[in-house]
Amino acid sequence: MTTNVGTIDRVLRVIAGLALIALALGYIPGYQSVWGWIGIVPLVTGIVGTCPVYSLFGMSTCSS
Repeated sequence: MTTNVGTIDRVLRVIAGLALIALALGYIPGYQSVWGWIGIVPLVTGIVGTCPVYSLFGMSTCSS
């Protein structure tokens, strides 16, 4: 797999993924949602550095 997710994009994905997982686990007071588990997707794509949707559309946020 080739890397198609740039550094800033990766950091934002990891932060968003962790925030959504925290939502699912109830760490954010007053909120708890099963939908927060969708945070696994941006977390994994941020860690791995490859986004299947970007590959599908031929996109990349990596600097050349």
